[in-house]
Amino acid sequence: MSSIPKELFPFFIKLEKNNNRDWFQENKLHFKEIESRVKVFGENLKQALELTEQVDRFKLFRVYRDVRFSKNKTPYKTHFGISFHRDKPLYRGGYYIHLKPNESFVAVGFWNPNKEDLLRIRKELELNSSEFRELMAQADFKNTWGKLEGEEVKTAPKGFSKEDPNIDLIRKKMFLFSKKYNDKEVLSKDFLNQVTKDFIAVRPFLDYMSSVLTTDLNGVSLLKN
Repeated sequence: MSSIPKELFPFFIKLEKNNNRDWFQENKLHFKEIESRVKVFGENLKQALELTEQVDRFKLFRVYRDVRFSKNKTPYKTHFGISFHRDKPLYRGGYYIHLKPNESFVAVGFWNPNKEDLLRIRKELELNSSEFRELMAQADFKNTWGKLEGEEVKTAPKGFSKEDPNIDLIRKKMFLFSKKYNDKEVLSKDFLNQVTKDFIAVRPFLDYMSSVLTTDLNGVSLLKN
């Protein structure tokens, strides 16, 4: 089992104050050492998830920022982002870990789904939202992940009534859950076990969405045999 290196947060705090190429080049070897240990953490978490889950890969995002269309021209991110993708097309959704001093969190779900997937989810919720609401109300789920998050339209999407009893769900453009961790929790030896446990707790949501996105409104599979 691996843990997040204790040097990670101090490094990003220093990078925040010295976000320039000269400083980074002088400290690049130290960064690469930290990065390699975070990669090991990601690999171990992937293996832990694969005991009960279908995960096709994980990705540790690069530290280099794309500044082409940003007013912020600092060249480096001051956090690590790690994503885990479920094995499509049968298993949909994904997991994300954000490691930043005093701002670490994990998130799961569907960030900016394509228009076809979004319409399919909305039509399902318009037809019947009881299963979705029941799983969100389960004690283990609610105590761990709280409320549904994500951007939403102000009134109702095109083709849906603002008077629909499920409009609170239908107006969502994203379907996300997140959980915050303090620095002490992130750096603890139990962090990998805790994240694994939390991701397992959110599995009913991902499995529900996978079922919706792989069937039509009559429950007939959309996947080719």
